[in-house]
Amino acid sequence: MAVSWGWAAALGMVSGIGLAEVAVAQSALQVVYPPANHQTTAAQIFFIGTADPGQPVVINGVPIADRSPAGHFAPSLPLELGPNRFTLAQGSQTVEFTITRLPSGPTLPDPPGFVADALWPQVNVARQPDELICLSAIGPASATVTAQLANQPITLLPQATSQLPSNAAVLVDQNDPVALDGPTVYQGCITTDRTGNLGQPTYRMVYQGRTETVSAPGQVSLIAPSQIEVAEVTAEAGVARTGPSTSYSRLTPLPRGTRAQITGREGDWLRLDYGGWIRASETQLVPSGAPPQSRIRGVTSRRVGDWTEVSFPLQVPVPVSVHQTGDTFTLTLHNTIPQTDTIFVGNDGLIERLDWRPILPNQAEYTFHFATSQQWGYRLRYEGTTLVLALRHPPRLGRLPLQGTRILVDPGHGGDELGARGPDGTPEKTVNLDVSLLLQAALERRGATVIMTRTDDTASGPNDRAAQINRDQPTLALSIHYNALPDSGDALNTAGIGMFWFHAQAHDLAQFLHDYLVTELDRPSYGVFWNNLALTRPHVSPSVLLELGFMINPTEFEWITDPQSQQQLAETLADGVAEWVQQRAGEGAQR
Repeated sequence: MAVSWGWAAALGMVSGIGLAEVAVAQSALQVVYPPANHQTTAAQIFFIGTADPGQPVVINGVPIADRSPAGHFAPSLPLELGPNRFTLAQGSQTVEFTITRLPSGPTLPDPPGFVADALWPQVNVARQPDELICLSAIGPASATVTAQLANQPITLLPQATSQLPSNAAVLVDQNDPVALDGPTVYQGCITTDRTGNLGQPTYRMVYQGRTETVSAPGQVSLIAPSQIEVAEVTAEAGVARTGPSTSYSRLTPLPRGTRAQITGREGDWLRLDYGGWIRASETQLVPSGAPPQSRIRGVTSRRVGDWTEVSFPLQVPVPVSVHQTGDTFTLTLHNTIPQTDTIFVGNDGLIERLDWRPILPNQAEYTFHFATSQQWGYRLRYEGTTLVLALRHPPRLGRLPLQGTRILVDPGHGGDELGARGPDGTPEKTVNLDVSLLLQAALERRGATVIMTRTDDTASGPNDRAAQINRDQPTLALSIHYNALPDSGDALNTAGIGMFWFHAQAHDLAQFLHDYLVTELDRPSYGVFWNNLALTRPHVSPSVLLELGFMINPTEFEWITDPQSQQQLAETLADGVAEWVQQRAGEGAQR
């Protein structure tokens, strides 16, 4: 399972599972999830386990009706706020749990007042003069809330704000926003041209005759226009985001050497002049008397092995953005003013046409149209101040269906990282490896050179595996996993093949393999998802993460662990990969 390593870790616990002694003693009754004293914000909880199929299992005195032929079970039960106690029993054996349901939103203190960790800002922030500064606090409804910053009084008014579900809610079809019940968000905004340190905002609340005055933990400062700070990206691919934390969406990674003016700060995050945020630890400050700006003139291309490299000579390395669709690739250069009259793109069978346009006041946009419908990967780097975009050619196939391809197979998890667990305690990592080794052999019989991220029970984190994809540059990357759900999911009735992709170049592969496995194996469909995962983010190759079934589904688990079914799955998956490669790479050969 790779949709959430957190769920996998929880489902893969060896100690701390509800009365783990029962499993250790080899009792017929075994519960692998949830832990005995689990806490959750979900309105329900499922119990994953197994027991003697010849005897009933009861939970709080009620028999579990739906069990697999081997005796596995996965019922979901509702939870009330606070502690919920459950007892599972079969014959004389019992396992007890206390599951505590926590509020999904902020909780007011007693007596009611400000929610301390919701006062803005929690860390030191810096903004531009005359930029809107919005103070925010959470407190009880019907309170009177004011604040003061830089000797300016601010009235904070209640906001009609809904609480967004987590991103994982998409995976269980529970993605509707929820109205905040109880605590209220209060906001008020100001602007000022005063520069320097404005200090900590002070908040004041009057509620039911009681007055509370507190200061936010962070300070607010405004950057003087003459205070020009320039950051240079030192990481190989600086992680840029839409906001100042890892909860914000990723933007195009910034190649090492990229320079941009700092226009804001929030904690250890920097806002760059083109709008993206990056951790300060991935940059260094460089002296500059002016914001980095570049002109651009001619653009050229050349064939280098299996890649076409397009060079964009610049005066300074500027931030870039990539937008990829199924049949186009658009590169935007920020802080760049075009002086372009001439572009040369060689006729090497990959690029059909390159269009470009200026976007005032200071961007240049380049859109590539390809000779084939499938894109096979790209790389971005700076060589001095020249941006080099490398675009990959389709593989040149040989006599066998996959001859000429290099396919990376990643058996998910391993070592101490168990992944999800089946009802009998089987860890996902073991099934991932079993099926991956079968897949390796099947792909090799079809002519592929297969690169394995592991061939035994060794540990390797997801970022290390992604780094291997970038280093080895395979034709395709397939990460093999089996699935689980968050607590709000329906473990008993959720099953099937799922595929996950991130870059548009991987979508067609994900959809094709999903449809192929569902049809050829007569398996249920879980769906095809865009998902920001470490193993889908590499763009040097089409990279797909496969969830081949649900470890926590009692019936599907029996199919997952059946050796004959595993062999059939590996052969069918290899057939699907071969058919897709033949179709997509064949387009290039025909041209």
